[in-house]
Amino acid sequence: MRITGADHTSYTISNLERSLAFYVGVLGCETLWQREITNEYFDEIVGLSGCVVKAAHLRIPGSEHRIELFEYVQPAGSRADVRTNNVGSSHVSFVVDDLHAAYEDLKEAGVQFRSPPVEITSGPNKGGWGIYLLDPDGITVELFQPPIRLA
Repeated sequence: MRITGADHTSYTISNLERSLAFYVGVLGCETLWQREITNEYFDEIVGLSGCVVKAAHLRIPGSEHRIELFEYVQPAGSRADVRTNNVGSSHVSFVVDDLHAAYEDLKEAGVQFRSPPVEITSGPNKGGWGIYLLDPDGITVELFQPPIRLA
């Protein structure tokens, strides 16, 4: 096997419209497509018979990488504990050029954060800034401002 790239990062969410308002309306992702999935092939891929899923693919600004959002209408799932220290939790990291300004704008929009912007003081990203925020389902999203690299 040879991996040749990455296509998307997927999150199961509780309400597609609410998540679109966040990822598109607040974070600025672009909706590529939105549809209801009821195909038999999809049932086979996910291993759940009779699936009905509200789905959307979003492009991350400045990137070809996509975020996939799935709301399982049938069969409905249960809420997972997606705190960052729990096995199986994940996050996507968005690169920003001014983390402090992004933090202030998002805080004004009512976004919930784990902390204010934190300076990275060691390691390969020393001099950069990072922060974790939560989407409407409590899924972690990272904002990362890379360090300034002098040529």
